[in-house]
Amino acid sequence: MTVERYADYLRELRTLFAELDKQPDRFQTFHVHIELAAAGKLVVYEKTKRKGQTDSLYYGRSGRTGTARQIAQETAYGAIDHFMALGQFVAFNGNLENLKGEDAAQVLTVGSQYPSCAVNFTYRKKGQPMARTMFMILVGFNDDEDADKYVSTLGDPSILVDERPLRSDKVYEWK
Repeated sequence: MTVERYADYLRELRTLFAELDKQPDRFQTFHVHIELAAAGKLVVYEKTKRKGQTDSLYYGRSGRTGTARQIAQETAYGAIDHFMALGQFVAFNGNLENLKGEDAAQVLTVGSQYPSCAVNFTYRKKGQPMARTMFMILVGFNDDEDADKYVSTLGDPSILVDERPLRSDKVYEWK
């Protein structure tokens, strides 16, 4: 089974994410919710603009204490930008229902071995006729070799995207 790679997709997403973070006035509306799990920690970046009003929330959770605390926007952005700068990515296709036992445990603890990121991004730039939206769960790697190693250790690689563009009821590339 061939697993699709997402390095090109993340380069474009990283550029869009930077634009939204640094120049949100270029967007008519947006909703961004990104959860990054890495090294036993969780970083959440959430920002919404509707009807001219912007709301935001940035927080982190340590694996040791499990308590969430607010963090600076720059800290949340920096952690997610670092993830998006990795060399290669694979994505879950949303079909995790059949996982059981060790397979489920391995997938659900992916954040302790490799960073994983759930990205829910909806936006409409000023002047655009309609909004675009995407929701994906990605795993990041330093390079193709690390990605290959991860895929080969999965008990059921059919949970990963094997054909692009990803279109399912649960997860999807831009639409």
